[in-house]
Parts: sequence; structure tokens; C-alpha cells
Amino acid sequence: MSRTTDALLAASAPVIWGSTYIVTTELLPPGYPFTAAVLRALPAGLLLLAVTRQMPPRAWVGRLAILGSLNFAIFWSALFIAAYRLPGGVAATLGAIQPMIVLVLARVVLGSHITLRGVGAAIGGIGGVALLVLGPHATLDVIGVAAAITGAVAMAAGVVLTRKWRPDVSALTFTAWQLTAGGLLLVPFALALEPRLPAPSLANLAGFIWLGLAGAALSYYFWFRGIERLGPTSVTGFGFLSPLTAVALGWLILGEALTPMQLAGAAIVLGCVWLGGRPARGLAPKGQGA
Repeated sequence: MSRTTDALLAASAPVIWGSTYIVTTELLPPGYPFTAAVLRALPAGLLLLAVTRQMPPRAWVGRLAILGSLNFAIFWSALFIAAYRLPGGVAATLGAIQPMIVLVLARVVLGSHITLRGVGAAIGGIGGVALLVLGPHATLDVIGVAAAITGAVAMAAGVVLTRKWRPDVSALTFTAWQLTAGGLLLVPFALALEPRLPAPSLANLAGFIWLGLAGAALSYYFWFRGIERLGPTSVTGFGFLSPLTAVALGWLILGEALTPMQLAGAAIVLGCVWLGGRPARGLAPKGQGA
């Protein structure tokens, strides 16, 4: 399969994740963020385990606990806290620092090269997201800011360690292991912090099915597969597509207006995604780094 196809599949993951906000607000019952996270990750992980029929070896339990914490439990928990305490634009802009963190961590952990193009794409992407989602009355909250930064660091570390710790199994199996671990780690938060989920409506079921099948099983398979084949520094910039998709869906489905500044931000985001996703000449062969 060509690198272009690998990149398109990996990029489709944050595009799908961009639907999370509208699905959550329009289809899911309000006030159950951790329960929704469990129902997003755990059934998807168990489904993929049933498909792959391969359980992780005992030696991998510790690593999967770390990956499940970084990619799901810590990341999603921080994401929810930031979403509740910060305007969406501020949370998205702070989360957009993730590619820059990945560049540094990949250099330290994997020995990947840091290029001016990669740094420029990361900085430009942050600026594009800010133009796309920041409003004129954005406010800051210390706990919300800390949560947003924590989520970005956790996801960045998860991306890099997913590349470093590559078991001798398919990407689908590795995805199954990580989703199951992340879902299990989120269960105590859901039980301790939230009331019992009421009987779901048809709309609720549709939302949970979408977030579980497309928003977890399919998208994270494409994401982890992309990390394996393209390297973390090439894949992480695709994350800028998530807020872009969220804004586009708000315009298409909810009738939200788009300003010239937002359109400029969208153009910058697309340019930085293209720039950051290009292979670095002479630095690493396919599947071996940036």
C-alpha cells in the first residue's frame, strides 16, 4: 500500500474524531462523560479482541496499562475537564500544542530528527486552529488550562510510545489491546463520579454505536496503523483536522456561520497538515521515523 494511502487512512481518524462534539451534544444523554468514554472504548476493544482472537502476553500488561492510560484514560479525562472549564476554542488551541510535544518526545525517545519544516507546520497549525475556533471573548481557567495541557502531553506521549513499543502482532490486534486497556481503566471513574446511566433512547444508541465503531474501533486502528507505518511526527499533525471537522459539521448541520478569519484558519490548517505529513527526504525510510 502506498504512503499516500497510509496517510489518508491515518488522517481519517482525526476527521472522524471531529464528529465527537456534535454527536455528544446532539445524540448522547448529558452529564455522563466518563460513562460515554467507557462505552466508546471498552465495547470496541472487546469487539476487536473477538475478531483478532489474540490476547496480550502477560509481559505486555504493564505497557498496555501505560498506553491505555496515556491514549485514553488520562487523555479523555483531561479532555472532559478542559471542555467543561474552558471555552471550546481555548481548549482546542491548547490541545493543538500536541504536535510540537511529539516532535520533542520523538527526538528524545526515538532519536527522530527535528526539522524546520516540522516545527513550522506545528507552529502554523496552532495558529490556524486558533483562528478557526477562538472567539473574541475567550477566557482562561487555571484548572482547565492545566487539564488541556495534560491531555496534550498524555496523547503526545501515547503516540510516541505506541511507536516505540511495537509488539509482533497486527495493528488491529494492537488497537484491540489498547482500547480494552483504556476502557477498563476508565470504568472506576465512571462508577465513582457519575450516576447510573438511564435507559438509552434510539438517538442515544445511535450516538454510542457511532462513537464506538467509527470513533474508536475503526479510527484508532487507522491511527495506530499510521503511527506504525509513517512514524509519530508525520501522523501527529493530522490531529489539526479534528477541530476543522468539528467547525465544518457545525456549519453543515447546525447552521453555524463561518467568518473570514475562520476560513483563513481552515486554509492554514490544511496547509500545515499537508506540510507536516510529507516524508522528510533522506532522514528515514518508510515506517522508520519522521
